[in-house]
Amino acid sequence: MSKLSLEELKNTATWYQELMVPALFEKWPDQILEEAKIKSAEKLLDVACGTGVLAIAGAERLGEKGFTAGLDMNPGMLAVAEKLAPDIEWHQGTAEDIPWGEESFDVVVSQFGLMFFEDKQKALREMFRVLKPGGRLVIAVFDSLDNIPGYKIMARIFGQVVGEEVEEALRFPFSLGEVDVLKFLCSKSGLTGAKINTCEGNARFPDVRTMVLADVKGWFPLARFVLDEYQIDEVVTKAESDLKEFVTTYGAVVFPMPAHFVTITKN
Repeated sequence: MSKLSLEELKNTATWYQELMVPALFEKWPDQILEEAKIKSAEKLLDVACGTGVLAIAGAERLGEKGFTAGLDMNPGMLAVAEKLAPDIEWHQGTAEDIPWGEESFDVVVSQFGLMFFEDKQKALREMFRVLKPGGRLVIAVFDSLDNIPGYKIMARIFGQVVGEEVEEALRFPFSLGEVDVLKFLCSKSGLTGAKINTCEGNARFPDVRTMVLADVKGWFPLARFVLDEYQIDEVVTKAESDLKEFVTTYGAVVFPMPAHFVTITKN
């Protein structure tokens, strides 16, 4: 299967920024940065930065004397991030091969990227490697799908209407939702002293169609899935019925979406 062109990647990233970031990701940076105990004038690296929501929040806290960099393998995401915050250093690369030397950063953060890394153990070791002594690593991953009812329902709907492969694509971002799995992963990576907290949060979409389109336009193209208008309409119709308990009087879709924070301090 051919790779997506840069323009296709940019288009998907634009939809991701417009539809997914406000609903799913904007609420977490303040909590992650608090967990990291970030201080002004420190050096911060955001790994798997996407369109930069966490890095931008970090740069605002660090002020003019601080330094912020974002790393992502997707040039489309980075193109959107650069437009949003041209003063931040955006770099294309992978978490398994971070292009900085040892002890380069005071804080390394990663928001909902760990599950997508090809070699998770190597990525964790790399993020730890670039931390200075006393530096803090904070990684956020979504809780298990069993604790996120809105997406559990949506995964089933996509499976029924489109197919099992699309259902699995929607399930994948929640694949590290078990605390025991996270503990084992940290241990196998040689990282000791990991603290894991579960933080409550909600997903909030303005309406059901926006929730459906967020995945159709902002996520599925990266997994090489394209839905036609008939399939989209069928998913929306079924979702409007099956998500009814999570739809507010004003039509917004709101449901629990807790996350786990993995925090490690480098001695």
